[in-house]
Amino acid sequence: MKKGADITIITGHFGSGKTEISINLALEARKTNARTSVADLDIVNPYYRARDARNIFEQNGIELIAPAERLAAADLPIVPGDMSRVIYDPAYKLIVDAGGDKDGATALGQFYNDWKEMKPEVLFILNANRPYVSTLEGAVETLQKIEKASRLKITGIINNSNVGSETTIQDVEKGFALGKELSDKLGIPLLYTMVPQHLSAESAGIESESQVKVISRYLKLPWEM
Repeated sequence: MKKGADITIITGHFGSGKTEISINLALEARKTNARTSVADLDIVNPYYRARDARNIFEQNGIELIAPAERLAAADLPIVPGDMSRVIYDPAYKLIVDAGGDKDGATALGQFYNDWKEMKPEVLFILNANRPYVSTLEGAVETLQKIEKASRLKITGIINNSNVGSETTIQDVEKGFALGKELSDKLGIPLLYTMVPQHLSAESAGIESESQVKVISRYLKLPWEM
């Protein structure tokens, strides 16, 4: 196995919450890793991307690999040129915020030869409140399309079922049930369930069945500003 960075790749359907999870995981990793980096490979024109969190990363000593700030709002297939420098540096914890669906996952494919032997952690973020992945059939199809486009195998599933600030514990529980079905169907472990801060006091029932991580929201949609 090649030596390189400790790599976690975040994938999932459009609107699954990949960027929020990338930010939260990076902040968590920074507590124990002096060199922590987030690579923004989200090139599918989502509402917000990791590059929109530049200030958060700068304040916490996290390196952001992303297109130049003057191109931050461009909906172009721009892949940061210094990815390889970090991929091959074992001092780094690298979190890759990948694009949604198979089209976004294609950007991952161009790095396949770089990290295929490094055994990266590849996480599929499930938001059961998104229309296409609200059923087992749709979730399976989406996950498998991402695997095909990226040429990587998903190693874990994260339940991040939410509707933003209006998320209820029932939304989270619905996602856990679907995530468990998806895990059983494909033999991929359901690693944990993300619970928003405002529901942390209500998560006891889920904790008995799934590891829970409380997620903080750092980004807001334009109409929430």
